[in-house]
Amino acid sequence: MSLTLIGLGVFCIAGGLLLRFYAYPALAKIPQNPDTMSVAQGSGVTALVYVPEGPTARPEIRRGLNLTSRTYVSGDLRAPESKPNGDVVTWNEASEVRDDSTKLVVNGTVRQLCLDRFTAQAVAPCSNGYLEKEKGNREKAAGGAPQFPGLNFKFPFDTRKETYKWYDLSLGTTIDAKFDGEEEIDGVEVYRFRQTAPATQIDTRAVPGSLIGKPEPTVRAGLYYEVDRTLWIEPVTGAVIKAKQWSKQELRTLDEGPGQGTTVFDGTMELTKDTVAKNVATAKENSSQMWLLTGLPVILWIVGGVALLVGILLLVTGRQRPRHSF
Repeated sequence: MSLTLIGLGVFCIAGGLLLRFYAYPALAKIPQNPDTMSVAQGSGVTALVYVPEGPTARPEIRRGLNLTSRTYVSGDLRAPESKPNGDVVTWNEASEVRDDSTKLVVNGTVRQLCLDRFTAQAVAPCSNGYLEKEKGNREKAAGGAPQFPGLNFKFPFDTRKETYKWYDLSLGTTIDAKFDGEEEIDGVEVYRFRQTAPATQIDTRAVPGSLIGKPEPTVRAGLYYEVDRTLWIEPVTGAVIKAKQWSKQELRTLDEGPGQGTTVFDGTMELTKDTVAKNVATAKENSSQMWLLTGLPVILWIVGGVALLVGILLLVTGRQRPRHSF
C-alpha cells in the first residue's frame, strides 16, 4: 500500500510539472489566424465628417451623431514571421468609424504588426508591418524597433493586477494601463484597467479657415488629443471582454489655449452588448481549456504531495513496527 501511494504521489507531481512548465508554455499562445469583428457605438458625438461634393469632399463639423466603429482582425500566414508553430504571429487590423444616418466615414485605419504569441507584445523586425491612415499611403516602421510597441489587442496570459503598456494609435505611443479593480461580467471574473492621457498635440494641419471660424482661406492649426479609456480583461487568457473610451480632439491656432480651439471630435465609444456577449462566450471556452494547464497542476501537486507523504509515513512506520514471536 505504501509503495502504491508513493508511486501515485510521484506520478501526480510529475504530471503537474509537465502540464504547467512544458504544456502551458507550448500551448498558451495567441492564434496565428484570428477572424474576429468587434463593434463599438457612441451617441451624441461631435465629429468631423467629409461631405462629398463632386470629385472632392468638404470637411464639416457635425454634432449629436450616432457613430458605429467596426474593427476586423485577421492573420497573415504568408508573412515571413508567421512560421508554423512559431513564437511570432503577423496580424492585420482594419478599423472604420461611420455616421449611422449618412454612412459618412469619420475615420479609418489599416495596419499590420507582429506579436509575440505568449506575451502579446509587439515585436520587431516585422517585414510587412505598416500603418495606413490615408488610402494608399502606408507608413513603415523606422529601424528595428516595433512600430506599435507594447500591447495592442490583448493582455498577456495570466494577467496580473499591475500596470501594463497599451499602445494608443492616435498618440503613436503607449499609455499606462493601470489596474483599477475587479468586476464580474455575465459570470466571467474580469480585471479593470484604466488609461488616461491629457490633451497632447499629435499633429499640425493646414485647415480651411471657415472650419475653425477664421477669415483666412487656410490656417495652420495644431491637433490636440486627450483620452480616458477603460478595458475589462479576463485574466486567465488576457482577452478584452469590454472596452469604453471617451476621447476629444481639438484644433488650436497659435493664439488659442486649451478649450479655446475648435472641437473636431468629442464623444464616448463602447463595445456593443453583442460584442461583449461574444467575448464572454469565447473567454469562458478558452479559460476552461487553460484551466487544465494552470488549475489542474495545482490539484495534482496537492494530491501527489499528500499521497507521497502518507506513503512515506506508512513505509517508515511499517519498518519500525516491532515483531512478536510466539
